Amino acid sequence: MINRAVLIVLDSVGVGELPDAAEYSDAGSNTVKNIYKSIKNFSLPNLEKLGLLNIDGFEDLKKSDEYIGTVAKCNEKSKGKDTTTGHWEISGLVLDNPFPTYPDGFPEDIIKEFEKRTGRKTIGNYPASGTEIIKVLGKEHVDTGSLIVYTSADSVFQIAAHEEVVPLEELYKICTIARELLQGKHGVGRVIARPFTGTEGNYTRTENRKDFSLVPPKDTLLDYVKNSGMEVFAIGKIEDIFVNKGITRSNHTHNNEEGIEATIEAIKEDFKGLIFTNLVDFDMIYGHRNNVQGYADALKYFDDKLPEIMDNLKDDDVLIITADHGCDPTTESTDHSREYIPLIFSGKNIRGNNNLGVLNTYASIGKTILHMLNIENSIEGNSVLGNIIR
Repeated sequence: MINRAVLIVLDSVGVGELPDAAEYSDAGSNTVKNIYKSIKNFSLPNLEKLGLLNIDGFEDLKKSDEYIGTVAKCNEKSKGKDTTTGHWEISGLVLDNPFPTYPDGFPEDIIKEFEKRTGRKTIGNYPASGTEIIKVLGKEHVDTGSLIVYTSADSVFQIAAHEEVVPLEELYKICTIARELLQGKHGVGRVIARPFTGTEGNYTRTENRKDFSLVPPKDTLLDYVKNSGMEVFAIGKIEDIFVNKGITRSNHTHNNEEGIEATIEAIKEDFKGLIFTNLVDFDMIYGHRNNVQGYADALKYFDDKLPEIMDNLKDDDVLIITADHGCDPTTESTDHSREYIPLIFSGKNIRGNNNLGVLNTYASIGKTILHMLNIENSIEGNSVLGNIIR
């Protein structure tokens, strides 16, 4: 009997380029393997014990002869390589059409309407690194109060503002206005508040980031679990990605350390259903800044905490570790990378030394969790439960 799934998304920890990666300018990306190859004597002993390096594609690394988990890697059926697309597909919602992107900035009519509704002018409106654009435009923003609007290779409308110029409450209201405006053909996956502090030459983004996603158009894994009368405990930015849809409780942690500790505390509780955690630092702090050592250290930190996570699992829990896309810090790009995601199952009821190969969609994760919890559903994906239970 399995009564609870503990689903941890290591944000951007991809395991190799997808067949169509070149179409996204991501040929050669492999977040995990390239970190192993870049850092001398790098290892993740606890993840390796679960079978990380036994996933297809890591044959040239030192894999374990014996491992205690079931492993696979998952192909992404949806078009895109962003956070929302990845999490939605994990939860059984495959997108037929990608969210819109704006490599040349947002149309003038959108910007003018945004300025009209918010009562503030804008500057920027081009794809940029968030840390770099505040270096370039931060002083002008502070001097004029104009909002810094920018995007990336992902489907995002990002608004950067100094917390002493635009208070957080106002910035979040501005993002709500943008979210209401950006619908239909301009329905970007996320509007993101990007607050920062400091003085010229020393501007620093804060942990008060907030994402404003589109509402999922169909029921997902979360809705089915909630509607069955079970708990859905969202940790990290999961509540933002799903706009609280299908969630019974949330803890909006801001970094990996907080997210891991909150997950351990949730595991210690006694309830049936789903714990769904996103650990954001890999992507937000290290991947997008091409900080290979920082990314490696963050992976090592999670690996060091993994025994504590596993020691607190109940006999009827299953731990599932995965990702939502890649963000290879060893490449020239600072954007997400179009990659397979890892899939690792562990728990008292899970087979060891078990490699399922390649699954054709991230949605197999959500489908398998619902099968575990004995919940009838109509989400996409194929359950692999029969192949992983002892």
